[in-house]
Amino acid sequence: MQNTQRIFFCIFAVNYNNYKMHFISQELEDYIEQHSENEPELLAKLNKETYQKILLPRMLSGHFQGRVLSMLSKLIRPVNILEIGTYTGYAALCLCEGMQEKGQLHTIDIKEELVDFQRKYFDASPWGKQIFQHLGEAIDIIPTIDVKFDLVFIDADKENYLNYWEMIVPKMNKGGIILSDNVLWSGKILEPVHPNDISTKVLLEYNQLLKDDPRVETVLLPIRDGLTVSRVL
Repeated sequence: MQNTQRIFFCIFAVNYNNYKMHFISQELEDYIEQHSENEPELLAKLNKETYQKILLPRMLSGHFQGRVLSMLSKLIRPVNILEIGTYTGYAALCLCEGMQEKGQLHTIDIKEELVDFQRKYFDASPWGKQIFQHLGEAIDIIPTIDVKFDLVFIDADKENYLNYWEMIVPKMNKGGIILSDNVLWSGKILEPVHPNDISTKVLLEYNQLLKDDPRVETVLLPIRDGLTVSRVL
């Protein structure tokens, strides 16, 4: 990696950590994890290796949110799952826990350097042959996946959340669930918006769209950095 790229990533990491806020105390977060389902061994290894080797490890869904994703998937029992934003594959494996026996999970990411890392853990899981990795821009890839989805998890570039939404809703089965991550954006959705802060502007519009869209019913959960659950009518 060139020096300029390293500097960019270091600055981004510092800013990300500064913006990341705790909505409840660390003690309460620890208590919640301790009184929720244990993190599976494979995911604990993935979690640890992500923090050891990968830039911006706090992007990982982590133990508590991962157990929430797992529980929702087990309640939904999806056949076809779409994930936008793979990162190191933690959330994908959580979502697979509730997938039906002949189900498929399609996951999209732009980072070529993470493909082998993801595949190592996918193949170590019971769902390796059911997980399909797509490398590239999600806007280009979504139309090429010719299935109807029962469960979608959006956790990628915030600037395109509105575009992803409009592409995904027509590809959902009735009663399907769309999960949208980071919708509280570390509380910045309540602060004055800087003119150059495109992500916050889009998230404000996105949150209102999900509230008003007659095609879905929506509840915004204060889990981690905000997780919206939208059920397609």
